[in-house]
Amino acid sequence: MRPTGKLHLGHYHGVLKNWVKLQHEYECFFFVADWHALTTTYDDPSVIEQSVWDMVIDWLAAGVNPGSATLFLQSKVPEHAELHLLLSMITPLGWLERVPTYKDQQEKLKDKDLATYGFLGYPLLQSADILLYRAGHVPVGADQVSHVEITREIARRFNYKFGREPGFEENAQAAVKKMGKKAAKLYTNLRKRYTEEGDGEALATAQALLKEQQNITLGDKERLMGYLEGGGKVILPEPQALLTPESKMPGLDGQKMSKSYGNTISLREHPDDVEKKIRTMRTDPARVRRDDPGEPENCPVWQLHEVYSNDEVKDWVQKGCRNAGIGCIECKGPVTDAIKAELIPIQERAEHFENNPDLVKTVIQEGSEKARDAARDTMEDVRHVMGLSYR
Repeated sequence: MRPTGKLHLGHYHGVLKNWVKLQHEYECFFFVADWHALTTTYDDPSVIEQSVWDMVIDWLAAGVNPGSATLFLQSKVPEHAELHLLLSMITPLGWLERVPTYKDQQEKLKDKDLATYGFLGYPLLQSADILLYRAGHVPVGADQVSHVEITREIARRFNYKFGREPGFEENAQAAVKKMGKKAAKLYTNLRKRYTEEGDGEALATAQALLKEQQNITLGDKERLMGYLEGGGKVILPEPQALLTPESKMPGLDGQKMSKSYGNTISLREHPDDVEKKIRTMRTDPARVRRDDPGEPENCPVWQLHEVYSNDEVKDWVQKGCRNAGIGCIECKGPVTDAIKAELIPIQERAEHFENNPDLVKTVIQEGSEKARDAARDTMEDVRHVMGLSYR
């Protein structure tokens, strides 16, 4: 995530709640993309550092746990830049120019000079961010799927250009032993049935077995997948997009919640300000007076009810609005209470981290060191196949 400072409810419902869930299902790497921030704010980098710490505090407050996931800062892992550079040597210029968001962002940010390599090349840096950790899945919204797709193309091109790892057979056999005796024996038998008898069912069973393995790395899984079919391990595996559930959190004006629209409620919003913002929200324009009937679907407040209210409250709103049985201020009460209740535990945790800035920095430092260990492993293989591993 690019460092944009304090986060709001749109970030929480659109990204952070999903991250909290994913950290218990996968080995997760979540990082602050501070180099990416420079692609559009290179003329005013003074805002970046405070934005980084504000954002990390909100991650932690929302429940992203450094004990369950690796949290780090992109610029603290220089291998991101190295892999970006090496991938740039083989990436056709046309691939970057056709990325859908390239011209779209140039149109949206006309006030900025974006005729830079950094802006053109940011999808390639994103690809390096992903491929550096040999990621199996990348959680993205539908609008970001194209970035995962270009990453897959770049990985495919890299693997085609530079082939497969040396010592593959030995490494694959060592990986089999890591599976444990029972699984290793089953894998070996299934592989034999496939390679010697062409048993397609044995291949499918072996592939399913590998997907279930928890005690081997993604790199070893990829290696053993290739070993099954008599091939080799791909140096940079092609990642898959893992679609993030679409955020249903509207802004205070009914549009998507965004700082650029000025329609947000931040995760650290004071309760009085939450109340004031919701109280002053516009409602159905047909309800000029208290006794005018309205239509919930024409009111931004109804969108908040769809996120926060149970069926009983929604039914009360639908009937009360249409027959003017309730007023707009009365209608806003339940969502105000629900939002404030949701924010209480988040704000309590945020206050703890605000009062302990060294703890936040330690989380990032330790996470960056862990991420760098994984990055070094990848770069060792990349340098080797590119002829840059000098002894």
